[in-house]
Amino acid sequence: MRALVQTVARASVTVDGAVVGEITDGLLVLVGVTHADTRQVAAAMARKVHELRILDDERSAADTGAPLLVVSQFTLYGDARKGRRPSWTAAAPADVAEPLVDAVVEELRARGATVATGRFRTHMLVESVNVGPRSLLLDL
Repeated sequence: MRALVQTVARASVTVDGAVVGEITDGLLVLVGVTHADTRQVAAAMARKVHELRILDDERSAADTGAPLLVVSQFTLYGDARKGRRPSWTAAAPADVAEPLVDAVVEELRARGATVATGRFRTHMLVESVNVGPRSLLLDL
C-alpha cells in the first residue's frame, strides 16, 4: 500500500458537479493498493498517516485533530520505467482495492480522526491548496 500525504490549507473532491468531500487545514491522503495488501496493512497505513509528524511544529493529525481527505489513487502504482506508456499491473483491481481503501478510512475514524473521502470508481476532480508544500510518499 502506498499513500501520498500532503499538507493542505483546503482540499476537495467533486463528482458530477457536486462536492462529495472537503476539508480545511489538514491532510490530503491519496491511497494506492497493490495485490498483496491486506486489512492489516490498511490498519498500519492508517496509523502511520494519523501519527505522521508532517504538520507545523512536527505535529501529527493525531496531535492536532486535523481532518483528512482520503482519495483512492491507483496511479500511485503506475510504472513508467519502460517507454512512455505506464503499466498499471502492480495496482490491485477495483474489487480488491475498494474495501482496503475503505478499511483505511474506517481505521482512521476508529482512531478519532475526522475523515472526508472521494468516491470510488468515479471520475473525480481533486482540488488542493498545498501548504509548504509538504508531500511525503509512504510505502508499506
